[in-house]
Amino acid sequence: MKGVAFLSSLLIAGASAFAPAGMSSFNGAAVVSQREVAYRPSRATDLSMMRHRKKLARLGKPADQRKALMRALTTEVIRHGRIKTTLIRARAVRKHVDHMIQLGKDGSLHSRRQAMAWVYDKQLVHALFEAAPERYEERNGGYTRVLRTMPRQGDNAKMAIIELV
Repeated sequence: MKGVAFLSSLLIAGASAFAPAGMSSFNGAAVVSQREVAYRPSRATDLSMMRHRKKLARLGKPADQRKALMRALTTEVIRHGRIKTTLIRARAVRKHVDHMIQLGKDGSLHSRRQAMAWVYDKQLVHALFEAAPERYEERNGGYTRVLRTMPRQGDNAKMAIIELV
């Protein structure tokens, strides 16, 4: 019982050590002057800005790494027909795969050179330009399908299968 009384007296003494006895440290006056309230920094330095009209999925990577990832995923989807990746990556790569198939349907020399600049495998581009016009002749878009699957076991990331239709 004496120990409890001793600890409570230490607590009360410690709390009153920072303020004069019987007085509060708050005097009711504003801490910030009027001049400081009127000053607001420019919005360009504010880190909590919203990303309006910026649809690009940044995937947590710098631009060069993001581009290399999109090129690699595009190449593999065209090569294998279906791949398993994260849902966000599948949705991001869908745009590029559809564009490559659209170029393959066009079949012009300029389209072939654009596809070769994006896809890593030259033989794959030739195969795409041979197969795409007859395979997708009646389809005007939507050449890929994204199917959600079970989350990844290690980090519970949302997984998906992206495949050619």
